[in-house]
Amino acid sequence: MAHIVVLGAGLGGAIMAYELRDNVRKEDKITVITKDPQYHFVPSNPWVAVGWRDRKDISIDLAPTMARKDIDFVPVAAARLHPEENRVELVDGRSISYDYIVIATGPELAFDEIEGLGPDGFTQSICHVDHAESARTAFERFCEKPGPIIIGAVQGASCYGPAYEFCFILDTALRKMKIRDQVPMTFITSEPYVGHLGLDGVGDTKGLMESNLRDKHIKWMTSCKVQKVEDGKMTVEEIADDGTSKGVKEMPFGYAMMLPAFRGIPALIGLEGLVNPRGFVIVDKYQRNPKYRNVFGVGVCVAIPPVGPTPVPVGVPKTGFMIESMVSATAHNIGNLVRGSEPDEVGTWNAVCLADFGDQGIAFVAQPQIPPRNVNWSAQGKWVHWAKEGFERYFMHKLRKGTSETFYEKAAMKMLGIDKLKATKKG
Repeated sequence: MAHIVVLGAGLGGAIMAYELRDNVRKEDKITVITKDPQYHFVPSNPWVAVGWRDRKDISIDLAPTMARKDIDFVPVAAARLHPEENRVELVDGRSISYDYIVIATGPELAFDEIEGLGPDGFTQSICHVDHAESARTAFERFCEKPGPIIIGAVQGASCYGPAYEFCFILDTALRKMKIRDQVPMTFITSEPYVGHLGLDGVGDTKGLMESNLRDKHIKWMTSCKVQKVEDGKMTVEEIADDGTSKGVKEMPFGYAMMLPAFRGIPALIGLEGLVNPRGFVIVDKYQRNPKYRNVFGVGVCVAIPPVGPTPVPVGVPKTGFMIESMVSATAHNIGNLVRGSEPDEVGTWNAVCLADFGDQGIAFVAQPQIPPRNVNWSAQGKWVHWAKEGFERYFMHKLRKGTSETFYEKAAMKMLGIDKLKATKKG
């Protein structure tokens, strides 16, 4: 019998556990360690922040499904990973040993790297449902006394789509309340151009994003560093293409939401050979760490270099389908290892994304997500908003059922020519 631990139970960790159950032997033990017993559907956080969803609408109690799938579930946070000893130390003093471990923790949010940033400072966040609920309370208070709004992502951020989504969702919500005319809006980002998304664009995301911002009277600033945030004021430095400063501006706001940079969780920081200086897990093409051969990584916690140089640091996002691609490869590869074979599956890292704008949206397909690509497509329409709502219901159904991929999903992806695994020569 092999003991496989999955560290984390977010988007990547939960489906990782389910897919492992389908790929390893019946006698193999799977344990999920997570700091939060509830799964929250993060893509719906912008809707929570404007009151279109409540916490209960996007939350799932994972314990019953894990039990039904014969997966041990430990809702206790990890204090430290000890890869040399093949064990995870928990914050309650316990240790759990493993034969193989999949790190799927997601990131730590680095609000502290900028003075005044984050829910404990003067800006809101939609990175966690707790933050989204606080953002909703602040938004309701803001609507009683409208003023300028700033939305965006700071230097080093690697998740830009939700910032655009929330910007346009706020615009829609304000128009519905008939107070949009009282609210100047500015989108501030570290990206070198609007629609870069940390991916050097996908299809015509630059043109589509710029067009939407203009159409909705939202100003934008790119290649920006946020120096500090004070109550009602954000100090922003604009950087030229050659890296020189174009000047510093003090931007007033009545409401602001800025996505932070990410880093690895404290339980991993400083583990040489396992993580990079930011604490992200180093993996090879099989999602396996080169130093610790029984350690795998999937999701936002994985180290991926930037797609190219930019005037201000810009990270690479790890999108939903890309993460599912990592999960499928990892499940197959660990299944091989417990049977005495070597890893032979490689994830495609394809991306299929739906960005909701409140009453319409933009969809894009990038195969693979990191350029150069075989497919590079984006489109806009009201159907994207409806598709995002449908996907929310579908994904939550998958998690409740305890499956990583339904028959219908497999058939649809095959019809569209979108694969999770690369065609590799085996044997």
